[in-house]
Amino acid sequence: MTRVLVGMSGGVDSSVAAALLKEAGHEVVGAYMKNWTLDVPGSRCAWADDLAFAKRTAVRLDIDFKIYDFQEAYKREVVDYLVAEYRAGRTPNPDIMCNQEVKFGLFLDAAEAEGFDFIATGHYARTEQTENGTSRLLRAADAHKDQTYFLYRITQRAVARTLFPLGDFTKPQVRDMAAARNLPSADKPDSQGICFVGQSGIREFLRMYVDLQPGEIKDASTGKILGYHDGAIFFTIGQRKGLNIGGGKPRFVVGKDMGRNEVYVSDDPATLHRAVSTLELERCNWIADEPPVPGTYEVRTRHTGKLQRAELQTQGDAAALLFAEDHEKVAPGQSAVLYDGNTCLGGGIVR
Repeated sequence: MTRVLVGMSGGVDSSVAAALLKEAGHEVVGAYMKNWTLDVPGSRCAWADDLAFAKRTAVRLDIDFKIYDFQEAYKREVVDYLVAEYRAGRTPNPDIMCNQEVKFGLFLDAAEAEGFDFIATGHYARTEQTENGTSRLLRAADAHKDQTYFLYRITQRAVARTLFPLGDFTKPQVRDMAAARNLPSADKPDSQGICFVGQSGIREFLRMYVDLQPGEIKDASTGKILGYHDGAIFFTIGQRKGLNIGGGKPRFVVGKDMGRNEVYVSDDPATLHRAVSTLELERCNWIADEPPVPGTYEVRTRHTGKLQRAELQTQGDAAALLFAEDHEKVAPGQSAVLYDGNTCLGGGIVR
């Protein structure tokens, strides 16, 4: 009998994943990853509630249950990474790093050490083994819920040792399956945003680690001082709210100079969305353990974003994407993910 360790977050997706695996005849053990437990000013961390839901689900399914404490590694690999990226004026994606380092890194290591054949999660994705023995990461059947964008940095080993039971289903189908099985999380709302930030937002979270540093907000076109801020690090490209620079046309952040501690804004959408023909990538990860052959692929620069065709050029762990059509500007620190049909090839971080 195949032994599967299922990462259970307390949500409906991972609960249904565990149920389906048990019904398929696997020996299933549920596991909660204790990654973050600290409250953010103005927001209570919901980890204890999530753990309670996961435990109740395990009881409902009559499966064993484990807790893994990954807080130290999570702080180092995910939270410290996020803070460092914001300090550098970049816009990181911590969910991607969490998948790489924790859910499909430390969690897989723990499962293998305890003799499990596979791990499983509630992500919307699929896998496929090729004739030459390698494993592919495939997009989910539900294009809207497909989560391969967040999974592009996991390893070939992780793809080969992971089951994604929800890959062929839609979210409404998963909700219906949870209700039919009377699972505790059947009506539980989906989590939103960055788990450790909570409802307060990234600004309040960063203030736990960064001192205030007053600076100027300037018009990107004229250089005129429009207002003042308490730290350029607290602003993200495209931000519209919280600028406190008076009336007139709505303005939004189009750039930052971390050295000068200045924030640049504009009321012209074209300034933010001006097109680019090339994206340079660094810290690339290729799921097949080697870069794809040079050629044209489909590229996604945000979760569920439009797929656009681009020519790939690689050199070491860096790459360049030359788009067939102009592509909307992407904030440094975000990720570009490549696809060959339904296969997620990997990608890199935008410079």
